[in-house]
Amino acid sequence: MIFTPAYAQAAGAPAGPGLIESLLPFVLIFVIMYFLIIRPQQQKAKQHREMLDALRRGDSVITSGGLHAKVTKVKDDEDEVEAEIAQGVKVRLVKSMIAAVTSKTEPAGSDKK
Repeated sequence: MIFTPAYAQAAGAPAGPGLIESLLPFVLIFVIMYFLIIRPQQQKAKQHREMLDALRRGDSVITSGGLHAKVTKVKDDEDEVEAEIAQGVKVRLVKSMIAAVTSKTEPAGSDKK
């Protein structure tokens, strides 16, 4: 059987996926990563910052090194707190190294009834 050149040229190559179809999986992966990894991490960092901003004298804290201490002085102009880890033993801590606040003190002006 003999095919003419015109008949052979009529069958075009199959069209590949468009730009949108090729980028759609990458966009979906980024959206899933944002909601499963990035957003929860940002929320946890925000909660930690708020916890450190609410830190005041008399609070019991746990450092990231595992030390239990009681805050004796909060220095707002610096990023430090002074904490007592044993009776008469005071240390200076960087605020960001405080992992958790175990007990909060009441504000100075609050009256319980």
